[in-house]
Amino acid sequence: MRIEELVLEGFKSYPVRTQITGWDSSFNAITGLNGSGKSNILDAICFVLGITNMSSMRAQNQQDLIYKRGQAGITKASVTIVFDNSDREKSPVGLENCKQITVTRQIALPNVSKYLLNGHKSQQHTIQTLFQGVQLNINNPNFLIMQGRITKVLNMRPQEILGMVEEAAGTRMFEERKDKAKKTMGKKEKRVDEITSLLAEEIIPKLDTLRAEKRSFLQWQKACSELERIGRLLRAWEWTEARERVARKEADIVKKEGDVTKTKKEKERYNRECGAAEKACDEVKAKREEEMRKGGKFKKREEEVAELEKALVKMRTQADIKKGTIEEEEKKVKGLEDEAQELERSLGTKRVQVDELNASFAIVKEKHTETQTTLNNAEELLQTLLTGLSSSSTTTGGGYMGQLADAKARLAQAVAEEEQSRVKLGMAEKELKALEVRWKDVEREAGEGKRNLEAMKRELENLRKKVEQSGWNAERDDEADLALRKAKAATRDLTDERDATKQRLSALDFSYTPPSPNFDRSKVKGLVASLIHLDAKDYNKSTALEITAGGKLYNVVVEDEKIGKDLLQNGKLKKRVTIIPLNKINAFKMSAQKLQSATRIGQGKVRLALSLIGYPDEVSNAMSFVFGDTFICDDAESAKLVTFSKEVGVKSVTLDGDVYDPSGTLSGGAAPSGSGMLIKVQALQDVERRLREATQQLESLERDAEKNRGRRDQWKKLASELEIKAHEVGLLEEQVEGSNAARVGADIESAKKKIVDLKAAIEGAKDKQRATKEECKKLEKDMDEFKNNKEGKIDELKASISKQKIALQKQAVLVKTQQKDMQTAALELEQIEKDIEASKAGVKDAQANVENLRKELKKLLKDVEKNEQSHAEALRKLQEERATLTRFDNELKDLEAVIKDKKQAISDSELHLKKLEHDLQSLAKDKTAAQNFVTNLEKANDWISEEKQYFGKAGSPYDFAATDMPQIKEKARELEEQQKGMKKKVNPKVLNMIDSVEKKEAALKKMLSTVLKDKEKIEETIEELDRYKRDALQKTWEKVNNDFGGIFAELLPGNFAKLQPPEGQDLTQGLEVKVQLGSVWKQSLTELSGGQRSLIALSLIMSLLQFKPAPMYILDEIDAALDLSHTQHIGHLFRTRFKGSQFIVVSLKEGLFTNANVLFRTRFRDGTSIVERTAQRSTSTLYDSPDKENEDVGRAPRRRGGAGK
Repeated sequence: MRIEELVLEGFKSYPVRTQITGWDSSFNAITGLNGSGKSNILDAICFVLGITNMSSMRAQNQQDLIYKRGQAGITKASVTIVFDNSDREKSPVGLENCKQITVTRQIALPNVSKYLLNGHKSQQHTIQTLFQGVQLNINNPNFLIMQGRITKVLNMRPQEILGMVEEAAGTRMFEERKDKAKKTMGKKEKRVDEITSLLAEEIIPKLDTLRAEKRSFLQWQKACSELERIGRLLRAWEWTEARERVARKEADIVKKEGDVTKTKKEKERYNRECGAAEKACDEVKAKREEEMRKGGKFKKREEEVAELEKALVKMRTQADIKKGTIEEEEKKVKGLEDEAQELERSLGTKRVQVDELNASFAIVKEKHTETQTTLNNAEELLQTLLTGLSSSSTTTGGGYMGQLADAKARLAQAVAEEEQSRVKLGMAEKELKALEVRWKDVEREAGEGKRNLEAMKRELENLRKKVEQSGWNAERDDEADLALRKAKAATRDLTDERDATKQRLSALDFSYTPPSPNFDRSKVKGLVASLIHLDAKDYNKSTALEITAGGKLYNVVVEDEKIGKDLLQNGKLKKRVTIIPLNKINAFKMSAQKLQSATRIGQGKVRLALSLIGYPDEVSNAMSFVFGDTFICDDAESAKLVTFSKEVGVKSVTLDGDVYDPSGTLSGGAAPSGSGMLIKVQALQDVERRLREATQQLESLERDAEKNRGRRDQWKKLASELEIKAHEVGLLEEQVEGSNAARVGADIESAKKKIVDLKAAIEGAKDKQRATKEECKKLEKDMDEFKNNKEGKIDELKASISKQKIALQKQAVLVKTQQKDMQTAALELEQIEKDIEASKAGVKDAQANVENLRKELKKLLKDVEKNEQSHAEALRKLQEERATLTRFDNELKDLEAVIKDKKQAISDSELHLKKLEHDLQSLAKDKTAAQNFVTNLEKANDWISEEKQYFGKAGSPYDFAATDMPQIKEKARELEEQQKGMKKKVNPKVLNMIDSVEKKEAALKKMLSTVLKDKEKIEETIEELDRYKRDALQKTWEKVNNDFGGIFAELLPGNFAKLQPPEGQDLTQGLEVKVQLGSVWKQSLTELSGGQRSLIALSLIMSLLQFKPAPMYILDEIDAALDLSHTQHIGHLFRTRFKGSQFIVVSLKEGLFTNANVLFRTRFRDGTSIVERTAQRSTSTLYDSPDKENEDVGRAPRRRGGAGK
């Protein structure tokens, strides 16, 4: 299959229809100048062959293939190739009968592309398949060697050269199949991972869960069956027990009615006996009154004694108050005296401080005055020197002379002050000597007094340290006393409040005498009502709870029946009570099923009575017994629904107190008389709680007080000793200060101080003299310097004045500060003196007040004594009057005791009657409840009527004697709890679900097995492909290597080349070219010339082309780097080694045309390309004028290229 004709129209540089015919079946050459369109012919051939890479045709897009990109009016490009298909053996499949095959490809703007096969429209992939069938795969073109391919081959690495060999061998197909197999294996592995993940993360966990649920479901089914069997047994036992309970209640009712009749008769007898005793008592009282009227003075005596007793109590109270007032006033006097002493000490300290501040202020003030004077003199001097005039009113004159005269005057004054101070010093020293002579006479007395005072002060200081180290002080003592008094008052008030509350709740009074020594009162828990805690939000339910409990609210809860028996027999109870022993009581527990049903039916308006109250855990059985079988409902409608529901059937009480019983009875109306009892109990509990807290606080304070008692007593003792010692020190100080020795000592100290002050004055006068002398010298020196340097001296004087002003400002601030401190200290001293005077006046007034109070107390005590004598006398006379009435009183006392006993007996009889009536009501209620229970059981369980004849019979399923019923009940409860807990967790659909999941698991495991087998087959296939590839590659390499060496030897005679793997590597790792020039093997291709390297590349390409011949080869300027002789060898090579293949070669070298059968020459004329054909022409005339020997094949649209062969 080879080209016979090529037709171009609108393609690149061929705008008009151009037919190129006369193609040689073996060797065709195309030449022409650069840009004449010769390579466009090759592009056109590749275009028809279906190339998809536009860059291979030197275009960016399809529009570039149209003449001038469609801007010259030509918007379509079309290329047609007519192929010779006369060789049926090499014909494409399906076209064996066609002598010629015409393939056309057209493109048009904007983006139209189509193929025509033998004039019929065809698909691109059909055309590509046609060409691939005859070894013309344009997208993997081993038959196409375009420009630059030679250079690329020269720069190839060993792996790339191996790739060319693999391409020739066709092993790329193996790689593609291998890659495809690897991708398939990757998918299989991914599928394996998905199945494994699905099994591990979803199926197996879900299956484990379902299997666990299945076990739980089967266990639940088994528990249901067992619970149903036990339930029938328990219902039968309950039915039998209820029937027996009805019979027992009937017998008890008959017995109670007999007791009622007997008690009524006893009550009537007690009434008669009480009446007779009251009548006798009235008679005795009448006789006693008559006797009292006869005596006449008893009542008067009683009134007199009462009045005297009131007056006596009043006086005693006043005396106690007066004593307390005196104690407080004495404490006040003591505090004022301490305060006065402290102020005296402060006064001495403050006086010293004031004296120090006055002295300091005088020094600072004097310095300030001196500085001010110096500054004034300096300013006066400056003014005098500048103006010649003095602003001073002194007569000494201005300038240096005036200041010098002033300084000398001050010098004379300082000398006079020194003389005066020396005279005074002599007189003071004489006075001191005289005082010291007197001191010797009184020194012994002064020393002894001072030593005693110092010793007592040391003792006082030691006592103060001991008081401080005792760990106690007055503040802590007062705080502890105050806290203790408050705690006692709070406890007392709360006790009174508790007692008052208890009195209002007399019904809750349960008092007893310990039945035995060391009786444990904690085993008696108390009345049910007192054990209940009710939240404030549930106060509106208190009435309903009271009606629910009924008489049980006043039952007494004890730890066991032994405690109850001891209380009844030896507790000396004042009233009849019912005992609830915790270890024997049968606590009723509402089933979870009924609770859920009631909650659902009531829609939030129904609550179990037991859930509304709080109580200690230890009495939970008693509370369940009292409140566990009743629901509290918000309204009557909810109560009806719950009570008469078949699912619930439990007694209900509304918030208004209406009772709904499953038996059908309703109770209601007015609120019960004891309504509000639980709320009152809550108030009592709150008071008792606060009392407990207050008692605990009081006990804690008392413990702390007892713990600190030792320290407190020690502190009080030390404080008392300290007070006494401080008083003794004060007295001794007054004594020492008022003695003759003290006065002499004070005079000596005053004289010494005066001497020190005079010596200081003398030194000060000397300092003034020295300073004044220096000032005079300086003034004289300045006068001399002023004469010589007037301007400099004035500047110096100005600078000195500035410095003196700054110093004066600082001293002024210091003077003000010192003056302020001195004034503040003086004011504080004055205030302390006033405070001392006020304190002394206060002490005096307080002492006078204490004295007056003592006088009043003495007078009051005398009045108390006198009144006590009067009271004793009146009491004696009253006793004498009372003695005559003793007989009547004793008789009345006996009668009143009889009346009291009879009334108590009547009260007990009434209480017993009420108790019996209550018991009768309870028995009737219990009987009705039992009958209703039997009826409800029969209604709810139809099988009872059929099997009741077997209940209790030995050997039957209902053999109660052979069955431990409490154990059965406990087992039933456990099963109910278990079933209740399991019911929410049990999945009833688990059997169906687990079957589907197990099937899914089996299917996934089967699928996993299949996928793993497929994976193994793919791995085997990959190994087989690798083996086939290596075999094919080995054969190809051997063939290509032989051809490569032979072709290179033909192109470059006397030399040899070969392909071999790189040193130390395998064939599959790469191939490299080795060249032998003469007898020398070159180490690298870089040692060759450019032409030799091109021949190597061309030889390799030719050997690859020869391995897998194609019907057509297209070569574009492969001889660009070769000289004439080498191009002739290439032409000869085409003719000898590639027989049967059609070559189309583009070249600019004449040497290549020597062996070409047909030559096409392109020219560019008037903006278009034209093609001329020359057959068997000499290469020397290729570029001569075309008019001589060549025909123009491109001039007319339908002209065929020129001469014959």
